[in-house]
Amino acid sequence: MRTAIVAAMHEELSAVLALMPDERKQVAGGREFWVGHLHGQEVVTVLSRIGKVAAATTATALVERFHVDRIVFTGVAGGIAPGVNRGDVVVADAFLQHDLDASPLFPRYEVPLYGSDRFATDRALTEKLAAAVRQALHGTRLHRGLIVSGDRFVSSATESQALQRALPDALAVEMEGAAFAQVCHDYGVPFAAVRTVSDRADDAAHGDFLSFIDQVASRHSAAIVEAFLRAG
Repeated sequence: MRTAIVAAMHEELSAVLALMPDERKQVAGGREFWVGHLHGQEVVTVLSRIGKVAAATTATALVERFHVDRIVFTGVAGGIAPGVNRGDVVVADAFLQHDLDASPLFPRYEVPLYGSDRFATDRALTEKLAAAVRQALHGTRLHRGLIVSGDRFVSSATESQALQRALPDALAVEMEGAAFAQVCHDYGVPFAAVRTVSDRADDAAHGDFLSFIDQVASRHSAAIVEAFLRAG
């Protein structure tokens, strides 16, 4: 079985690569894919790049070119639900594009021709990823539920509050997961995602985000990936 480990930031990818003893670089679609092994398992690691189009390109390359059997995404997100705070971890049960609106042809948020606005993650893989979080990050608060994606960095209290009102079950916001979820749905590839909450997607988000990536997120990603792959 070949597992894709996708990181959202360079710091997170570097932390994962540091665990691999035999990584080999392959370039496709302007991206560097690192093929090797980790804890006896065959893995491909790659930087997703930012935004839904870049994420979809990366996901498609992983499936079509590298023939991965499952994809695990690790990164950061802004917390938007009450109680989802900086340093918490969110494991996604589903993704939705919060900036998609094809109304009046389709209901707001619904992906045209799919009949749904949400794409669920793979249940078994998600349970395994959540177990890895609990094992690797003792004492860290874990949330499960909906993560929303859009092609903008949410960094104001006004926008964060508007998302809360429009999507009251959304836990966190980021920029790539919904694209990965849709591509994996189309190809029938199991997908799971974990996001460490770097900020509250409010007026302080920019400063919180930059410091958090360096100080916390990369270590979280490496620890979660190790625990996940050790479990088999």
